[in-house]
Amino acid sequence: MPPSPTDSTSEKLQPETGAPQIVWHHASVSLDERIVRQRHKAGVVWFTGLSGSGKSTVANVVDQMLWKESIRTYLLDGDNVRHGLCATPAILLKDHSESFAKRFGLGFGPEDREENIRRVGAAAGLLVGAGLIVLTAFVSPYRNDRQRVREQIEKEYGPETFVEVFVDTPLEICESRDPKGLYKQARAGKIANFTGISDPYEAPEDAEVVLAGGIESPETLANRVIAELKSRQWLPEVI
Repeated sequence: MPPSPTDSTSEKLQPETGAPQIVWHHASVSLDERIVRQRHKAGVVWFTGLSGSGKSTVANVVDQMLWKESIRTYLLDGDNVRHGLCATPAILLKDHSESFAKRFGLGFGPEDREENIRRVGAAAGLLVGAGLIVLTAFVSPYRNDRQRVREQIEKEYGPETFVEVFVDTPLEICESRDPKGLYKQARAGKIANFTGISDPYEAPEDAEVVLAGGIESPETLANRVIAELKSRQWLPEVI
């Protein structure tokens, strides 16, 4: 859990940096109390895989299955967060200055992707604190970025609160689907830093769940994720 505050009402300066000391404000309602009331645990289920692998599709099916059973969830999708929390410079330019857009907007280079996942991980952590099972669907191509999120979530909320789901769909299947025409554009050199074509994808080495995308139905794959959550006792036995 976050460190206990030493003085939540004062703003002290650190002599080394001159920066304000930031302390964590503990909520009056604890996560344990939320878990008792809602009858299920909270944590992050992190879906990773190539563009077109079926991450979002399977995550949405899992979300729907859990919702029907009154499980409190939220789905963070890679495309959706790019409209706000992790907006691109072009999107920020609509309401902000060019310098602001360049500073805070995220593209798709390695450092931008790293910050994208850092922001998503931080948002996911806040939602876990609210008692939710947070589903995330992001290419998240770099192992180090995914590992940092895992470590942060487990540091704040304890072990067994992060599940990595690798949707292992072969590149040729992802490219044959190409619902947004991105692979075609990447092959033509119109999109830079495209994972699987011009940028690498570092597949998980020890994911808790590995799904053979493109072979079985999304419902079958979703049931395997649900089975993993049951085995971890995140869910009531009646589901």
